[in-house]
Amino acid sequence: MTNEQVKHLEFIQSIISRMNTNSFQIKAWTVTLVSALLAIFASTKNDCFVLVAVFPAVVLWFLDSYYLMQERKFRGLYNDVAGVSEHSKQIKIFAMRPDLYTGGKYSYWSTFTSVTILTLYLSIIIGLASLYIYLQCFVTKGT
Repeated sequence: MTNEQVKHLEFIQSIISRMNTNSFQIKAWTVTLVSALLAIFASTKNDCFVLVAVFPAVVLWFLDSYYLMQERKFRGLYNDVAGVSEHSKQIKIFAMRPDLYTGGKYSYWSTFTSVTILTLYLSIIIGLASLYIYLQCFVTKGT
């Protein structure tokens, strides 16, 4: 492997790391925003804040899926530049072509429904919906 190939792999790895960091920060923001809205609900007893907490969870789910999709594409690029995948594509030196990776595990739907993403965001949304239903059905409203 030439020095240029190694440098190319380092560039790709830095992009992968940046995508991973963005994904982690989005998860942190999701937990922070949902927790803040639930804290407001706890202090005001206004059930609407439980429903409002669903909105950032859904929006950040979409955004997190996008970053995971980009990370997967750059991992595919990394594997091809390194020559470790079965059907390696010929990538020009220093080319950054994530657009070559489409469909299958590189699709948005695949990342949106991946186990790690789906488990986190769906559990938050189901938890919030369950709390809202519980509050509406079983907690008596005081006037």
